[in-house]
Order: sequence, then C-alpha cells, then structure tokens
Amino acid sequence: MNSFFSQFPRVNLSLSPRSAVALTALVAAALLAGCSLTPDYKRPDAPVATQWPELPANPNSAGLTVAKVPAADLDWQDFVSDANLRELIRLALTNNRDLRVAALNIEQTRAQYQIRRADQFPTVNVAVTGLRQPDPLGSGAIVSTYTAGLAIPSWELDFFGRLGSLKEAALAQFLATEEARKTVQISLIASVASTWLSLQTNEELLVLTQSTFNSREDSLRLVKLRFDNGVSSALDLRLAESLAAGARATVAQQQRLRALDVNALTLLVGQPVPQNLLAPVALPTAVVSAGQATLFKDVPVDLPSDLLTRRPDIRQAEQQLISANANIGAARAAFFPRISLTASAGSASNDLNNLFKDGTWGFTLAPQALLPIFDAGRNRAGLQSANAGRDIAVAQYEKAIQTAFREVADALAGRTTLSEQLLAQQTQTDAETNRLELTRLRYRNGITSSLDLLDAQRSLFVVQLALAQTRLAQLQNQVALYKALGGGWTEPPAKP
Repeated sequence: MNSFFSQFPRVNLSLSPRSAVALTALVAAALLAGCSLTPDYKRPDAPVATQWPELPANPNSAGLTVAKVPAADLDWQDFVSDANLRELIRLALTNNRDLRVAALNIEQTRAQYQIRRADQFPTVNVAVTGLRQPDPLGSGAIVSTYTAGLAIPSWELDFFGRLGSLKEAALAQFLATEEARKTVQISLIASVASTWLSLQTNEELLVLTQSTFNSREDSLRLVKLRFDNGVSSALDLRLAESLAAGARATVAQQQRLRALDVNALTLLVGQPVPQNLLAPVALPTAVVSAGQATLFKDVPVDLPSDLLTRRPDIRQAEQQLISANANIGAARAAFFPRISLTASAGSASNDLNNLFKDGTWGFTLAPQALLPIFDAGRNRAGLQSANAGRDIAVAQYEKAIQTAFREVADALAGRTTLSEQLLAQQTQTDAETNRLELTRLRYRNGITSSLDLLDAQRSLFVVQLALAQTRLAQLQNQVALYKALGGGWTEPPAKP
C-alpha cells in the first residue's frame, strides 16, 4: 500500500499509554523551554519639569476654587451643568462617526490579537484525500490510495519566543486602541462644549450688532436730517454713514458665524441638532456672585507626573512603545532556528470500502528545524527596523508628554489671566456705557457735537465685542483645562 502518510518519516504506528505520556511530557517541556528575547521594558523618564510654570503656590490666592475630585475622575455630566449642552454631548457620544470608528478599531485590533494568540497553538484539521497513480513497482496497474484523519500542518514550537513577542505586540496595540477611543471621546466632549459656547456667544453678538445697527441707522437719519437743514456738516454725515455700514457688515458676519457654529455642531453630534437645544443661554458675567450657577465645575491641578497615568493619549503612546519593544524580541528570534512540527493521525487504505476498518490506523510526526544561514541581510534589516521603530515610539511617547504638559500649562496661564482681563474689560465696558449716556445728554443740550456722540457709540460697541470674546475665551479655557487634565473619558455608572 502506498499510503499518504508514507511521505513523512514513520515514527510509530501505535503508542502504548506510557509512550503517549512520554510524548506529551516532551512536547510540554519543549513549550516551557521557550524563552523571550524581548528587551526588558523600562518607562522613559518624563522630559518635562516637575512643576507647572508660574502656578501660584496657593490656588485660592488667584481666585481659584480647588475641587476634591480630579478631572480624570470627574464625569462630564458632573462637569457640565447646562441641560441642553449635556444633551448635545450625549447625542454626540451616540452618533459621532469618529467615535464610532475608534470603537470599531478596538474590535479590529482585538481580532488581530486573537490571531496572534492562536498562532501559539496547533491548528487541527480534518483531512480526507484520494490519490490515483501508476503503480511505482512498475506493474502498469493504477493504484488508489485513500486517507482520512486529523492533520496538524506545520505547528511552530516557540522555543525562542517569536510568537510570544508578536502576541505581546498585538496585545499592546489592542490596549492602545482602547486608549485611543478614550482620547477621541475626550476631544469630542471638549469640541461640542467649545462649539456650543461659540454659538452662544455669536447669538449674543448677533443681537448686539443688530441693536447697534438699528441705533446707527436712527443716528444716520437724524444726522442726515440735520445736514439737510444746514445744522450738521458733511463730515458728520459721512461718519454716520460709515458707522452704519460697518454695523451692517458686522451683522452679516455674525449671521455667518452662527451658521458655521450650527454646521459644526451638526457634524459633531452626527445628526441634525434639535432646535430646542440651540436656544440662547445667558452666559456668566465677569463677576460671579455667590450662589450664581456656573456652566462648568472647577477642577484641581495635580503634578505633571500624574498626567502619565491619567491622560489616555499618553497611555496610548506608551502601549505603542511596548508594542515596538516586543517587535524587537520577534526580530531577534528570527536569527535562531525555527522549529516546527507536522503531524497526522488517521486511517489509510487502497480500498475506499476498507478505509475505516481495523488495522488501517496510524500516525506520523515530522519535526523540522530551519536555521537561517544566508538571507541577504533580511533578518538584520528586520532587527534594525524594529530598533528604529522602538526609538520612534520613544520619541512619540516623549512628545505626547510634552504636548500634554504644554496644554495644561496653557490652560493654567489662561485661567490665571483671563479672569483679570475679563474684569478689566467689564470695568471698561461700564465706563464706556456711562460715557455714552453722558455724551448723549450733552448732545441733546447742545454742548457737544454729533462727532463726539458717534465716537462714544463706536467705542462702546468695540469694547462690548471684546468683552464677549474674552468671556468666550475664559469659558473655553475651562473646557480646555478639563480636557488637558484627562477629564471626560470615564463612563457614568449604570442606573438601576
């Protein structure tokens, strides 16, 4: 009989219980003897200062309220107090496509990790074959050979940890995608909040510019009437026309900015935004009195070293570094012999009718060891590539830390200066408002000219615009600080 199994070295046709135990122990010992050539991982030192720049020793001295819950542990529902904004964020977390892609990336890398893990185990197939060929003995007859059984095609015994290193690298990539999803969620929450604040500010500025435009139109009509009667000069008329045209242009600009904010929110939310969620909200004034509701809860600031464990993007970069480090182990293992085992067990017969009868059972084992001798520098180049990949990952990890440090430092600088700027601009706005009232009174009594009145109106409009923009910057800075400290990725507890 020219059996299918004759292509492999015939080790034994039957095993006694003692031999089976010995073979099992031999395979187990071979697997346990596998070693890892992956370098020991050591977290690189953080290339940033140990303290934030220009941070007051006592935050309360700068008018800041230190919360008890760190930003990374503060749910976004607790950070955001406005109900409409919370609903917008909830819709974005449900429908945003970037967040959906990030979640699907987790599923993809999880499957890739499972593939790498499965490489460490043998693949068992059911093999049924049939072969018809001339009799190799030269009788001229056609000989048939049929086989059926189980087959293990080329199972690599991971003596030098190549498969284990690849599995470790895949696991780190899987963990990195989980951190990436958290990073996308943090950015999404901050983007929705910042865009919503911009929309509210542009709504306020649209009302202000429309009111200013109406006022300047009234002034233009009055100046034109005085000019026609020879009371006002052409200079007064041209100035009034210029101010009215400028107000008209600003109205058009604010209408466009509002439309752009709505479009941006629609993209972030992932669906048309309900109109009730776009209703104007009175933003906090410069001076927040006791008991007045605020849009966002204040957050504490920890040491820079805490960012290493609190920011998902830094943890993502570290997992990618761990993956690159594991790839070095796989590249090193390529220089050593690759040992594989091919095995099959089943029944073979020259007659299909007798395939499963007694006396036709057997098995084959075919171990193989391949030691690379000449590969034109492929393995060496692979190791160089893996080392370079690890160095790149180190630089990216350090850059992630430096970026996080800069974002927090910028937000802290804004928190300590925007409040003072807002207070100063509020004082300036109050002064310009009083100046306009006094100028209007003097103009009515004929003491001052229309030029002074128009100049007072223009100055008040400019400082009102600046005040609204600074208030927007302060509120967006609160969101930026919450994001920079790693807040927004924790999931709320499930409601009973």
